Amino acid sequence: MKKVIFRFFFILFLLIISPWYFLNDIPGVSFLLDFYHKAEVWIVELFNKHLLHVKDTLNENGGGSGDTSYAWAQFYTFILLSVLLCIVWSIIDRKRKNDYLTLDFLLYNLVRYHLALVSFSYGIIKIFALQMPFPNLSQLATPLGDFLPMRLSWMFIGYSTTYQVFSGVMEILVGALLLNRKTVTLGALIGVVVFANVFMINLSYDVPVKLYSLQLLMNASFLIIMDWERLSSFFLLNKHITPAVFYDIHFKKKWQKIGRIVFKIAFVIVFVLLPFNNSWKRFKAQDENDQKAIKMGVYNIKAFTKNNQKVTNGDEMIWKDFIFDKGGSGSIKTTDTIFRQRYGRGYFIYSLDSVSKTIAFKKYLADQNDLFKLNYNIVDKQNLVLWGKVGSDSLRFELQMANKNFQLAERQFHWISEANR
Repeated sequence: MKKVIFRFFFILFLLIISPWYFLNDIPGVSFLLDFYHKAEVWIVELFNKHLLHVKDTLNENGGGSGDTSYAWAQFYTFILLSVLLCIVWSIIDRKRKNDYLTLDFLLYNLVRYHLALVSFSYGIIKIFALQMPFPNLSQLATPLGDFLPMRLSWMFIGYSTTYQVFSGVMEILVGALLLNRKTVTLGALIGVVVFANVFMINLSYDVPVKLYSLQLLMNASFLIIMDWERLSSFFLLNKHITPAVFYDIHFKKKWQKIGRIVFKIAFVIVFVLLPFNNSWKRFKAQDENDQKAIKMGVYNIKAFTKNNQKVTNGDEMIWKDFIFDKGGSGSIKTTDTIFRQRYGRGYFIYSLDSVSKTIAFKKYLADQNDLFKLNYNIVDKQNLVLWGKVGSDSLRFELQMANKNFQLAERQFHWISEANR
């Protein structure tokens, strides 16, 4: 039975991790991986059509979501394939008496290095507070009840840089411990706690990475199960335990020994040092996109003119206010679909041309074309005038900075609190 269980999990983790995708940059390999991916999609859709019925039409591209119908169908398909292939493998290899020591070694190291890679990846961006940024002005100006649970959780973590950095340090600690065979069990124990917390946040706040975080928790749990006999003896049975005996593939030739060292060094460079350097650059460049000419803040509309006609009825003012935020982003209180709609506000990306005195508005940063351009005139520190053509209409806005004081943005902290706030 032990061998049967091993066969199942060997196939399952191999399918989930899919280590061959890391070879994508090798010339000629991308063609083979593209063929593999198409075959995988075909199999997943076949299983879904005849067995799983997750959804009639599977959506593979979730735009950042890891919980698409395709992702769940793929996960269930991997489980079924693991069962089927395990049965075939067990029939073919039914006379085996010895354990799969070499395959066990390869699976163990595949899981630990993959978990280390992911831990470093998420941990590094957290220590620079880049994964969950501090709530911006547009979010602070949005009623709390308008947010979806995921965005609420993102702002909850992003509000506290201390908590986010702490989370990142713990994930990096997991990754570092997993790199050394002698500390893998400790890294896996901490990893189970870290990724169980991530999974529960995703589950409780409907963050669409539930499946992926579950798989990471499975990885960490697998590493613990591999050492379960010693752990249970120590923590539960109060028995004496002996040091772990590691099975190892002995590299006898010099080039093999050198290759092993080169692999570890390359792993640290590619998956630790380079991501750290990139995150550091992103952290330092955060304010570079700020449009300094226009003061960041919330602007109320003092006067609005449409096609040379003053609009005095507030209900007819489809744009209620302007917010110019950090990083060349902003939003307007509007349901106008010309903008990217989120939580009752229309979001945009803007850039200034100080020579022509114009502001170019885009829906997304990657858009090649502008939505429209408006001329601007900075009257003083508190007042701003915008005018120009939006579609077929000529619009003019007289804006005045609102005296908004968001207590949450003050980042208050008290060791001593004489009353409950």
